[in-house]
Amino acid sequence: MNLFRTAIFILLFIVPPACKPAILRICCGAQIGRGVSIGWFSTVMGRHISIGDHSAIRALTIINCGGDLSIGRYSIISSFILVYGAAGLRIGHHSYIGPQSLINTEEEVRIGDWSALGARCMVYTHGSFLPYTEGYWVRFAPVVIGNRVWCAAGVFLHPGTTIGDNSFVNSRSVVSGDIPANAIVEGHPAQVVNTMNRMQRTITPRRLDAIAGQMLRHFLAIATNHGELRLLSDTPHPLVQVGRHTYRIVLVPAHGETPVAAPDQPTVWLICRPDWQPAPTQLWLNLITYRRSPARAVILDALCTFLQRYYGIQLEYEER
Repeated sequence: MNLFRTAIFILLFIVPPACKPAILRICCGAQIGRGVSIGWFSTVMGRHISIGDHSAIRALTIINCGGDLSIGRYSIISSFILVYGAAGLRIGHHSYIGPQSLINTEEEVRIGDWSALGARCMVYTHGSFLPYTEGYWVRFAPVVIGNRVWCAAGVFLHPGTTIGDNSFVNSRSVVSGDIPANAIVEGHPAQVVNTMNRMQRTITPRRLDAIAGQMLRHFLAIATNHGELRLLSDTPHPLVQVGRHTYRIVLVPAHGETPVAAPDQPTVWLICRPDWQPAPTQLWLNLITYRRSPARAVILDALCTFLQRYYGIQLEYEER
């Protein structure tokens, strides 16, 4: 890095999170979307920087790319992550990099939409240590991860790895070469052991209703145990207290009558019914469209975070 970029890199590390997007825009000409957050003691650098709407770089993460850095909408770069190298990093929409991961970008690394690296994954585009002049090998090659790819915790990707769309790489696998689309792979070295189509269940409307009810009960149990809310009543619809506020959580099933909430009771609607929507000012999230209301509340934010963390459900904000 030249002196100016080095100074900005250090400045970003120490300034409060609220200042970091503005510094990147003004000093680096970065394209920073709405609702972007960069955590404490995190810093970002690239030749050209683009971070999409509502993406987050958590605390204590260092990203230093010599090439272009592009992060799509609603993507999350977790804490304690190191990204470094002479080339670039491109991450799609709704993607995730787990804590304590390392990404070497001596050659370009591309990660598609709705893809994830679990905790402590390692991605290398360059490998050498013993002298090349004495006959030992050196490897430089990009790494490409397709759309809807999940690499579970502790996966190692060698230079030149390409993973096709809609694939799963099991924990602690060591991957090199080409992995076909729709594959489940595991092992050292990783080998195809099944296909995603054979493992994925068919979701009917009735099954979606059951899943939504299960997730809601799990959320209430976890949030209650952690002291995030108090469950005042669970019939006919859960009534919860968060701070000084109370909310009714109402599941709108795909079948049967549409539930009715008291007009004077703040309500969070969990929607499984196509083409049904509450009033724009109300709190809701839709498990059909994967969207949530633009209105904010602690209870809705907690539910959305829970669904993402435990069940892989990522929601976009409804445009006002």
